[in-house]
Amino acid sequence: MDGRRRQSGFSSAYQLTDETPVYVISVAAQLSGLHPQTLRQYDRLGLVSPDRTAGRGRRYSARDIELLRTVQQLSQEEGINLAGIKRIIELENQVAALQSRVAELSAAVEGAAAAMQQREAAVHASYRRDLVPYQDVQQASALVVWRPKRATD
Repeated sequence: MDGRRRQSGFSSAYQLTDETPVYVISVAAQLSGLHPQTLRQYDRLGLVSPDRTAGRGRRYSARDIELLRTVQQLSQEEGINLAGIKRIIELENQVAALQSRVAELSAAVEGAAAAMQQREAAVHASYRRDLVPYQDVQQASALVVWRPKRATD
């Protein structure tokens, strides 16, 4: 089964995404332009961690292949060592997680603001219309000076 939906209306339990681990190490090596032993080394160092099958074989996803290409580019073209690349990847993952969290919190704030506006509208709708609102008279910019009375001699 190839993971795609069938035309007859029956859908399989599998859907291919960028996160779906489908490539064995030899195919991943060809797609990334690296030697399979290099992929094993990157796995040992924690740079790219592919999923494992029941028999402990590595399965790489399209996202893993892209990450392998990024590691190669940073190493070969930018001259960054593997420890630096690992830190860069960790920081990029952290930034992505924080951006996701910010988006979640922004949505929650927007939802709370909308709920508050609905409650406020409901309170305003419940006001009695036969009452006249009292408005405090705006004071002018006059200055009043108080002077105590002086005792007369």
